[in-house]
Amino acid sequence: MLLKILLVIAVAVIIYFVFFKKKPLKNSDKSDVSDMVECSKCGVYTQIEDAIISSNKYYCSKECVEKR
Repeated sequence: MLLKILLVIAVAVIIYFVFFKKKPLKNSDKSDVSDMVECSKCGVYTQIEDAIISSNKYYCSKECVEKR
């Protein structure tokens, strides 16, 4: 009788972990989401890591910096 109770509890625990336990979201993919800035010359949005800063303004390329 005790073996049947333990077996039912074990099956219930397995069902809980397989179907109901929520897995944590991975936050390690934050590199996919980054801040975007607008080019001061042409208005194109670019990632802040790729932008060129000149005179406290963001530019998308060297051409836009030269055309200012």
